[in-house]
Parts: sequence; structure tokens; C-alpha cells
Amino acid sequence: MQREKKRFDRIVDRLKRLMELLLIRHGLPEKVIRETGPADPPLAGAGLKQAELLAAYLEREQIDALWTSPLQRARQTAAPLAALKGLDVQVHDGVAEWDRNASEYIPIEELKESNSEAWQAMMRGEWVGELDPVTFTKLVVDSINEIIDQHRGQRVAVTCHGGVINSYIGHVLEVPKHSFFQPEYTSIHRVMAASSGVRSVRTVNEIAHLRGTGLLSDRP
Repeated sequence: MQREKKRFDRIVDRLKRLMELLLIRHGLPEKVIRETGPADPPLAGAGLKQAELLAAYLEREQIDALWTSPLQRARQTAAPLAALKGLDVQVHDGVAEWDRNASEYIPIEELKESNSEAWQAMMRGEWVGELDPVTFTKLVVDSINEIIDQHRGQRVAVTCHGGVINSYIGHVLEVPKHSFFQPEYTSIHRVMAASSGVRSVRTVNEIAHLRGTGLLSDRP
């Protein structure tokens, strides 16, 4: 009996130290082209609505902490959830996107529609980030692990970017490509993180909050 109790206590202890990480892509941004300086676009009207729907979808879940990239589109995505949950938004520079200093931002749907050179490069699997992909992935992984280490046994949301999500999920799944899928705007990607360092992907591209709204990138 004593042995069973100790085993049960060990299981409970492991569960207490297990945390759930929600990586959330930002909503649809505006197109911004500047002559100098970072574009850092705000959310478009559709992106603001996506962020509101995201917050409503997560209303019944316990969210213990909320982190965001410093970029405007990620911070605006976090805002409705922060207001609904009464959470302070914490900023982590290490989950900013690889194009953070680019002077223009054109939503990928527009790049695809115009068949631009940037779109063709992405289709060829070419890396266009400011940091090389190995360095960028290390920065992302180290930064997210810092967040995990601060929130053992909790559920934590991080509003960030498609490149960040690709890098971290790819790292956990040991995918060799630096960009292997397209996260939807305000999609949720859940990772379970154990204190032992083990990570497991729970969901990818969770988008139930956008179904039937006309706010998905392919408009179903």
C-alpha cells in the first residue's frame, strides 16, 4: 500500500511540473512598405477580429501567463486575450520574427497571388531571414525554453509568428526543413513540456475559432 502511494505521489508530482505551451500566430497584418526603418505592421481589420475570436475561444481555459513578441502584430493579437483574462502581457525579444527589421511587410497571400520573387524563393525553400536558419532556430528554442522554465505546471500562451512556430515545432518533431508548414492566422499550436526537458506536440494549426467566419486565409 505504501509503495502504491509513493508511486501515485510521483505521478502527481510529474503532472504538477508538466506545463502546456500555446504558441499562437498573430492575426492578419496590414501591408506596409517604408523607405527606411522596420515596417512593423499593425493588424488589419480582419486580424483584429481574428484576435477577438481567439480570446473568446480560449475564455474557458485557464491561462496562467501571456507572453508576446515585441512586434506590433503579435502584441495586438495578445491584447484581447489579456483583457479578457486580466493578464499582464510580458514581452520576450527572442520570439520576434526573422523579418523584424525589414522595411516592408506584405502578407503571404498577396505574395502568392502576385507570384512575386519572394514567394518563388519561399517555394524553392530558400531562407530569407536576417539570421541564418540554424542561429534563428537556436534563438527561438532557447527563448521558448526560458519561458517554459518560468512556468512549470502552468498553461502559458505566447503570441508570435509563423517562422517562430515553424522553428520550434520543427525542432520538437526533428523536422530537417526550417519551414515545413503554413500556420493560419491566430492558429494555436500546443506543446506539452516536462521538467525533464521532454517536449511533445499536442496540436498543430488549431483553428476552430475561425471556422465559418470567412476569416481563414482560404475563406471556407
